[in-house]
Amino acid sequence: MEIMKTSIRAILDNIENAQEFLDEQAIEDFEDIIINSKNIFVTGAGRSGLAAKAFAMRLMHLGLSAYVVGETISPAIYEDDCIVAISGSGETNTIVSAAKIAKNRGSKVLALTSYPESTLGQLADSFILVKGRTKKEVDDENYMKRQIHGNYTSLTPLGTAFELTTLVFLDAIVSELMEKMHQTESDLKARHTVLE
Repeated sequence: MEIMKTSIRAILDNIENAQEFLDEQAIEDFEDIIINSKNIFVTGAGRSGLAAKAFAMRLMHLGLSAYVVGETISPAIYEDDCIVAISGSGETNTIVSAAKIAKNRGSKVLALTSYPESTLGQLADSFILVKGRTKKEVDDENYMKRQIHGNYTSLTPLGTAFELTTLVFLDAIVSELMEKMHQTESDLKARHTVLE
């Protein structure tokens, strides 16, 4: 039980610390692109993909046209659309590839990554810096130093800190979008599925 409590504290600490890196203008640009896009496509691999799907669901609840890349009902992307691409490392092949295709078709690329200098970060028209331990850091040269100093990052294995922080940040973006779009929780609830 003690490991679980310590892990929860580490995750919450990461979310609190990560918010210090948020750039107000970047968030504003990110939200404006979403509001002004005809269609919003979201993509992420693995657990980042689950965060992307959760965001797409909320965008739909807001009354926006949202699609998950790779789903059978996703249409073609055009210049008046945008793609929200999530990758901690900013180098995940499938995510970078989707962002490149979107960019080549004239659409806006929005990124959530821990590495703005990455391929994905460089492709982005706007990005949110999400500080979190990513899979890229698991094998880095500082691993032994962190262990010696008691920084047991295994309490947030692989990309856990990044993925959960991304999920929280995107839910916070939804709250801001609700305000900008004059939407209430009742408006969102009215669009929630009734087929379950």
